Amino acid sequence: MSINIPDDVKSKEDFIIFIKNNIISEKNNDELNDYFESVVSWVEDMDGYYKNMGLSQPEVLNWNFIATLFYVGTIYE
Repeated sequence: MSINIPDDVKSKEDFIIFIKNNIISEKNNDELNDYFESVVSWVEDMDGYYKNMGLSQPEVLNWNFIATLFYVGTIYE
């Protein structure tokens, strides 16, 4: 599955694919790659975070907007 632009992101799974394929793979900065890999890891396990913290997980997340925030951070100067 190819998700190349933020507009293609419709779900948590799409967001993870987008970050892995378009943000991490495009950056030649180890610190930024480590940061984005940590974001992906947290998103993959966010259900456990909310459960372990005794918090209610947000019912609706706009994954497209979140992907757009990360994407523009890589191109906006």
